[in-house]
Amino acid sequence: MSKLRVNAFSISIDGYGAGPDQSLENPLGVGGMALHRWVLDTRTFQRMHGDGAGTPGEAGRRGVDDDLAARSFENVGAWILGRNMFAPSRGPWPDDGWKGWWGENPVYHVPVFVLTHHARPPLEMQGGTTFHFVTDGIHAALERAKEAAGGKDVRLGGGVATVREYLAARLVDEVHLAISPVLLGRGEHLLAGIDTAALGYRCTEHVASEHALHVVLTR
Repeated sequence: MSKLRVNAFSISIDGYGAGPDQSLENPLGVGGMALHRWVLDTRTFQRMHGDGAGTPGEAGRRGVDDDLAARSFENVGAWILGRNMFAPSRGPWPDDGWKGWWGENPVYHVPVFVLTHHARPPLEMQGGTTFHFVTDGIHAALERAKEAAGGKDVRLGGGVATVREYLAARLVDEVHLAISPVLLGRGEHLLAGIDTAALGYRCTEHVASEHALHVVLTR
């Protein structure tokens, strides 16, 4: 049965999933990039984003962080993203040629459903990624994503507000948090005001590396 998963979602020690003052220059907010240091030099990340150093065994750190980064892409048949995970703009879509943060060949390689209040045609990219823009809410996006996934799981990529909305609606089956040794002080808090215990989550896995504490919550 298809699950909705949040995987490899980085938060600070004080619970923030993004820093303050997000902008084109700081898409994760001021200080937000530090949350992701645990994954940037892993073999999985380098294979997906490195400058040609992408064949198995060639480059990148292995170990706990890499294992969990790789696992986050397993059995994923579709993604759901909030609008800010696709573009920095707000309101009606500008005619600026923007095609996402990842260039012509995004990392997804499956259908991606982007939550928005403003309709636009699907955007087909290289590598099997097609962005579909969903204007009728989180339940409709999940229904379409599960249909597109063809029995595989759906990965919820964020951002923070989108994950919070799906959590509060009791729609997320599994959450993997990478708690980075960083204090942000302010920004977008992931779990504030969400009673995860009352929603039925329990910790089913936890493992630490030098760079992060990984916690898996399951409903």
